[in-house]
Amino acid sequence: MNIVKNQIDALNLEVTLTVANEDYAEAAHKKLNEYKRKAELKGFRRGMAPMSLIQRLYGDQVLYETVNSIISDSLNKFINDEKLRVVGEPLPSEKQPSVEWAYGKDFTFIFDIATTPEVSFDVNSDDKLNYYEINVTKEAKASMKDEMLRQWGTLEEGAAAGEEDFVVADLDNGSHKVEGAYISIRNVAEIARGAFLGVKAGDSFQLDVNEAFTNETDRASMLKVKKEALASLDPMFTFNIVNVKTFVPAKESQETYDKIFGEGEVTSAEQFDEKIAERLRDEYRQMADARLSKEIRDHFLAKASIDLPEAFLRRWLGNVNEGKYSAEEIDRDFPAFLEDFRWQMTRGHIMQKFGIKVTDDDIREAAEGYAAYQYAMYGMGNVPADRIKETASYILKDENQVRRLEEQVEDRKAIEVARQNITLQTKKISLDKFNALS
Repeated sequence: MNIVKNQIDALNLEVTLTVANEDYAEAAHKKLNEYKRKAELKGFRRGMAPMSLIQRLYGDQVLYETVNSIISDSLNKFINDEKLRVVGEPLPSEKQPSVEWAYGKDFTFIFDIATTPEVSFDVNSDDKLNYYEINVTKEAKASMKDEMLRQWGTLEEGAAAGEEDFVVADLDNGSHKVEGAYISIRNVAEIARGAFLGVKAGDSFQLDVNEAFTNETDRASMLKVKKEALASLDPMFTFNIVNVKTFVPAKESQETYDKIFGEGEVTSAEQFDEKIAERLRDEYRQMADARLSKEIRDHFLAKASIDLPEAFLRRWLGNVNEGKYSAEEIDRDFPAFLEDFRWQMTRGHIMQKFGIKVTDDDIREAAEGYAAYQYAMYGMGNVPADRIKETASYILKDENQVRRLEEQVEDRKAIEVARQNITLQTKKISLDKFNALS
């Protein structure tokens, strides 16, 4: 076996392997003998078929398998001996000559190999980033109070319908009738909303439901039909208003406090105001933390300044995703792929520098957090711990989910340790100015 290395540039090299007859002859012969011992061919007892027949039936396959096994082993040994930080996997060179598979011949194979550079940077107090403390204003507290009271409000009988109201209507187009349809005026298309404004119980009008309710799922639900049946319906319906429902925000009272915070947790307007301020501070802190996490990532990505073999990576992605993604899709997503790849290397360096590991307990904790989040999305906020653990166990059986959770844990740990070791410059800022930050 002869291997010739040609360093193209700092990250790319070309490797030429020559597999001579003596490199594969003995191994191919042994494999043919194995085929002969196991062969059950018509007219011959097991293992008694002549070698000439075995050669004719299996010779090309054995030659191909044997030479490719030698190539694979030789490439792996070369990579290990050279201590290469290989990205992707070796690819057959576009300069590869055609191969004539025949015993006794020498074979030449050319491979392109790409590597990644060594990542080296410090994480210390010289790294300075801003941490924003968003001011809690009277206006913000008033807005949140209004939002919370509206959230716990009720629908009451109304007179004339306004922008924020609901109407209950019977619909009829002559061939299809719907009784008691609940309609939020806010969800009516602007072009048709005027027909509902000011209506009272007993009023009647005609309206094209296709124009008034452009979302097909919502329209099908209102008309109590399957979405596929919409096209066959005459869209002109008569709306007979049964009554008007006005949304009335909850009033500040002990009953309201108990509904929002739990019985006895808040007993005065002052405590209500403090709870609102506390929620705003938590919300703003989460926003500031999320921004800082992104800035830490961007800061160290820039500091690491990792050069990548982009042409090779583009070609490698096309190779491993052949049939799954088009060249256009790969081109579209390539910049994001490169940034993510660089972040993986940057994150790995930070974790290695501080001896940070991801444990099985970390992954399980992340799975339980994800399970709780999924339940919360369906409005289930107080799911028993054993149910959370059971759901997490199912999540952990999915290798793709485990990899995703592992990456999330690595992100969190790398950013946490970086945050602990850099200098944070606290700056107070208004919400408007924070949102305007680039």
